Amino acid sequence: MKKIHVLIVEDNEGDIILLREVLEQRPTIRKISVAKTGQEAVDFVMKAGNFAGEETPDLILLDINLPLKNGHEVLEIIKTHGEYRSIPIIMLTTSSSPDDINLSYFQHANLYITKPSDMNAFEEVLDGVDAFFINLIQLPC
Repeated sequence: MKKIHVLIVEDNEGDIILLREVLEQRPTIRKISVAKTGQEAVDFVMKAGNFAGEETPDLILLDINLPLKNGHEVLEIIKTHGEYRSIPIIMLTTSSSPDDINLSYFQHANLYITKPSDMNAFEEVLDGVDAFFINLIQLPC
């Protein structure tokens, strides 16, 4: 079984705690990193500044409403950068706006999920992500 490194890009501390708690229970997760702003996410992936020594994540969970750069800006930067465009990015956000959904897919998001409101629903969503992105398909090497 392949174990992956997940980058959570989220500014809401409660959501970070919830995502970490659910992800840490999964045997498929090797490492969890967190970026709390859009700029931190870009720097993390591009290995800039304080993130120079970080490993490239295998999967990114990206919120839209972020400080400094929003999720759409982060998505566009990563998906237009040759070296990193193959990293699967799941938009995980409270927005169910058709504009956000359409723009995310236009910018090559791999999946768009509206955040569930409780722990059990979060677990179900991550079960689906786990089954699909980790167990079913082959991620880029």
